Amino acid sequence: MRYMVAYDLMETMRNTNQWLGASALSFASSPCFSAIPNPALSWMAAWGEVTERTFQRMIVKPDWGIHTVTCEDGKDHLVEVDTVVERPFGDLIHFHVAGRKPQPRRVLLVAPMSGHYATLLRSTVKSLMENCEVYVTDWHNARDIPVSAGKFDVEDYTQYLVDFMRELGNDIHVVAVCQPVPLTLAATAYLAEQDPKAQPSSLTLIGGPVDPDATPTDVTDFGRRVTMGQLEETAIQRVGFKYKGVGRKVYPGLLQLSSFMSMNMERHSKAFADQIGRVAQGDASDHDPHNRFYDEYLAVMDMPAEFYLSTVERIFKNREIAKNAFVVNGHKVDLSKITDVAIKTVEGAKDDISAPGQCIAALDLCTGLDDSKKASHVEPNAGHYGIFAGRSWRNNIRPLVIDFMNSNSRTTAPNQKTAAE
Repeated sequence: MRYMVAYDLMETMRNTNQWLGASALSFASSPCFSAIPNPALSWMAAWGEVTERTFQRMIVKPDWGIHTVTCEDGKDHLVEVDTVVERPFGDLIHFHVAGRKPQPRRVLLVAPMSGHYATLLRSTVKSLMENCEVYVTDWHNARDIPVSAGKFDVEDYTQYLVDFMRELGNDIHVVAVCQPVPLTLAATAYLAEQDPKAQPSSLTLIGGPVDPDATPTDVTDFGRRVTMGQLEETAIQRVGFKYKGVGRKVYPGLLQLSSFMSMNMERHSKAFADQIGRVAQGDASDHDPHNRFYDEYLAVMDMPAEFYLSTVERIFKNREIAKNAFVVNGHKVDLSKITDVAIKTVEGAKDDISAPGQCIAALDLCTGLDDSKKASHVEPNAGHYGIFAGRSWRNNIRPLVIDFMNSNSRTTAPNQKTAAE
């Protein structure tokens, strides 16, 4: 029960700060002060506006915000988000482009369940939608999932991926980003043994901890230092009475966000101070760089406790994927059984979360895969975020990934010539 009290206390603190911001904005913006040229009131209103928005966005799932896409015909086409498979802990969604012929190149983008929503991959989705049919794993906030839905750990996550791949068929190209990379590799190996005809055409693994010990970082060091007992005692809480998932054990998004912020507190503090100044001077807008970044960065979701703890224990501490000893539903997954799925790894030279070496380890584990079906790329000067979003992704990495898909497609992609041609 004390964990539930702690969860409600964090929510109360968040709600109080949001209220303080709204109150300051309302008070300083009162018409009765309009005739008083006092700059302190402008700064108070600016502080209130930034504070209210900051704490309000923490509990709101961002919208995908992808309403249209410009296709090869030069026209803007409306985009609809359709749910293909609906599950308690996550859905498989499809970005349907109205009025466009279905694209032969179909992509499943596996989003991480690491504290942020799948919308973190918004720019990745938009870039792929230009000439691909894009499907995304849209994970749910654990606080909104009733306890009656049961548990959800790394094995359940892997089984979800297996089911999603089966649903989409073997002409799908899978792209996994960050945290789900090792589990996506395991899901592919599981299919290779249990249902070979459902294996994807290709697998692109971007910046994930297949072997965390290959190149240690602060993230892997933390996993080594903290015992599972300490982690469960300090990080896990029960969802409070306000949400549908009341009583469910979770790793709260607000707790993870505070950890993220504390790692770069000086940088974040300066960013918010500068934003208050811009608002006071009338230079800010809803879609300025600060708001675009923090609207997504501050929107956090709770993770099921079983998933968080099993990730730390089985992926980082025990290195079950790196040792080819991962078990799903009592079945030991053998990565060497992958023989017909082309695999490409992508790493960032300046990635301080999944450093170079952690992801490429997947290629050595797939001993049954011919070298001609293996590829790797290390992007110079790119950090963790840059390898799946931003300039490095758009200009350098995305074209390589598209070429890799075309070279290993079971159907002919647009503008791709066959051998006969």
